[in-house]
Amino acid sequence: MWAVIGLVGVASLGLSAVLGWLVVRGILRRISPATTPGVLRGGTWIGILERVLITGGILVGMPEVIAVVIAVKGLGRYPELRETEPELRGGVAERFIIGTLASFVVAAVVGVAGRAVILAID
Repeated sequence: MWAVIGLVGVASLGLSAVLGWLVVRGILRRISPATTPGVLRGGTWIGILERVLITGGILVGMPEVIAVVIAVKGLGRYPELRETEPELRGGVAERFIIGTLASFVVAAVVGVAGRAVILAID
């Protein structure tokens, strides 16, 4: 039984990372192509890590992890968003907010689904 639960957990984390990457990339390309190279560097990796943390927190019954991820991401990105050139700031902030919300939704949905499967097995 524990092996199956572990497999569900690992599959949920992987699905959250990959599906979230595809969804967020698709949404951001649809709203506006990235025209500011170098701004908000590392967004792909940060997004993958945030989805894994959020999904993992939900899987183990600790949804408060979401608040920690939001706080760390907001505090970590604030200086970079603030230093963006004024004429680009609105577009960069928009991409940041939309990408973050889309990422969080995917992570939460996968986490809740994975947790439901784990509780059904247990």
